[in-house]
Order: sequence, then C-alpha cells, then structure tokens
Amino acid sequence: MGVLALSMMAVTGCSVLTGTKASDQVTVVGKNFTEQDILTNLVGIMLEKNTDLKVETKPFLGGTDVAFNAVKGGSADLYVEYTGTGLVNIMGQEAMKDPQEVYDKVKADFAEKYKMEWLEPIGFNNTYALAVTKETADKYKLKTISDLIPHAQQLTFGTEQEFLERSDGLKGLEKSYGLKFKGTKSMDAGLKYKAISEGNVDIIDAFSTDGQLVKHDLVILEDDKHFFPPYFAAPLVRQETLQKHPQIKEVLSKLAGKIDDKQMAVLNAQVDVDKKKSRDVAEAWLKEQGLIP
Repeated sequence: MGVLALSMMAVTGCSVLTGTKASDQVTVVGKNFTEQDILTNLVGIMLEKNTDLKVETKPFLGGTDVAFNAVKGGSADLYVEYTGTGLVNIMGQEAMKDPQEVYDKVKADFAEKYKMEWLEPIGFNNTYALAVTKETADKYKLKTISDLIPHAQQLTFGTEQEFLERSDGLKGLEKSYGLKFKGTKSMDAGLKYKAISEGNVDIIDAFSTDGQLVKHDLVILEDDKHFFPPYFAAPLVRQETLQKHPQIKEVLSKLAGKIDDKQMAVLNAQVDVDKKKSRDVAEAWLKEQGLIP
C-alpha cells in the first residue's frame, strides 16, 4: 500500500486493520487549475457527507488526458468534465453549438465507447465570453453581443494574439454577428483585466467563470447567437463504479443546475483573489446550500 493511501487512512481515522474494503473507496480526481480543484472538493465532500463511502480526492492530477485516462483505466472513479472538452478533445469531433445536442452526444458515446456515464450538468458553462465594464454596459445599454452591433466601431477590443487569428476567435465572432470594432490591441492574457480597468481597451474576451471577472466587477455579454461552443461541467463516472455504488448518482444529482456562471466565478475568485483554500470554499458553499450538514 502506498504512502498516500496510508496518509489518507491516518487522516480519516481508518487503518488497514479495520477491515475497510477497497471496494468501498471512491477516488475523485481533478485537473490542474483552480476551478477543477474546487469541483473535485465539492464532489468529494458531497460523497463524504452523504454516503458511507471512503472518499479520496486528488485535485491537480494533471490535464484532460491524465484525468480521463485515470477514470477510464480504473485507477480513479470520477471527475468533473466539460461537455465541449469531451466532444472535441476526447472524442475528436467537430465543435457543436447546441448545448443539449452536445450533452446528448457525449452521454451516448461515452457510455458505449468508454463505459462512463455523464451525470446531470452542474449548471455553469465555462466557455469564451465577452466582458465590459459596468460603465460601458450602461453607456451603450449592452446586455448581449448583438447589442454591440451599432456601437462596435467606437470600441477597442483587447485580447491575446491567438484569439485575434483563430477562425473561432475574433474573426469568426465579427463575421457571425456582423461586428467591426474600432481597433484591437494584442496583449498577454494576464494584462487584459488591467487594460480594461484602466480604460486602455473597452472590451475583452474572457472565460465565463474566471474569478478575475468578479475582482474587476465586469459584465459578461450574453452570447445570444451561441457562437462559442458550450462547455457545461458535469460529473463523469465509471459505469462499473455506479453499478457498485448507485448512491453516487443520487447524491451528485443534488448538484444539478446549482451553480451558474456567476456563482462559479465567485467561488474561483475566493481562491484566486482572496487566497482561500479550495476545500474550505467548497464546504462553505455546500453548507450554505443545505447540501451537507
């Protein structure tokens, strides 16, 4: 038995001599960024507090391939994945625009090909988004990307060089919506929020659940033409694990639709900006929602 397993038993008060069966342990893994750390803890705590299972959490395991292959190979039981990532990065399919079609596609194909089940989406969609300051939103009465059409020629767009060049980036966005901005400024991702806060640009691209949106009090414009592909988060579980422990599906279904884009951004900000621990943030939110005692 590895050092990690022994350490986990020490933490949970279990020992090799208690007779705890390996089949009663569930391993939840996560990818290597803040949002995944929070989600790994959310799922882990839900199972810890609402089942008799012994739960091991391994956030920051690695990228998509690492997390997916851990679950596929059986060294882990579940992780939270994004529908668009499942479709494009794992299955190698072309991006699709309709969120329900994407979910239905990955749900059916993963069940057949990988023996994994997508549970119900948690609610938020971590995809590309356009953000402006509240002052800009109020000045031009902006709520959707379409609202930009009569005003884009007065606005400067700040983004990374890659987004300027990609067909599914600014070029495709302008074509899809019929937009033409006053100008663009290329900059590193880390400088965009400073630039828009200081008025050097008027609009930026962002990820819809980025905690920096909360820190800088920015307004996300609704992608009313669904230009950006959907990346809805949902627990992805081995079928074998669900057969052994059907209570997992019942417990995690309580998370369905509970976290919208804004709420996920707030949780991310509590870790990235306020420097709180992901587990503490996850546990506090679950208690606030009445999902754990």
